[in-house]
Amino acid sequence: MTRQKELSEDLVQNVFIRMLKYNDGFQGYGEFKTWMYRIARNTLYDHFKKVKSTPVHTDVKDYETKIAGEQFSDAQIEKEQELKLLEVAMEKLSTENRELLFLCRFEELKYNEIAKILNTTEGAIKVRIHRALNQLKSNYLEIDH
Repeated sequence: MTRQKELSEDLVQNVFIRMLKYNDGFQGYGEFKTWMYRIARNTLYDHFKKVKSTPVHTDVKDYETKIAGEQFSDAQIEKEQELKLLEVAMEKLSTENRELLFLCRFEELKYNEIAKILNTTEGAIKVRIHRALNQLKSNYLEIDH
């Protein structure tokens, strides 16, 4: 979520420190993974509140440099271009929508797990993810044309 390796490593350390410090917060009622993600999410948001900024966005030029420096087949170039468009479309989403799609699609969490992390209902998560996917699709098609 930070797009910066060093910052992410520091925040992971902070997550583990918080987990040790607040281990009594895990009562064993829910899944450990959900509790850990909630701490990680809070750590991330606390950091950005502290520095009064938002997560850094990746520069698309990084992909152009990679493509120019290596030999790719037409299929590989097309895939890289699609990934670049998808990343640009993701960057246009709000932070909340990017987080939802990251938890759902990349971390493969279930809706009820995401609901616990975000302290809301499973139904609300389904609606928010559906809307986020529609917005992502709209962003992608807008960029592609």
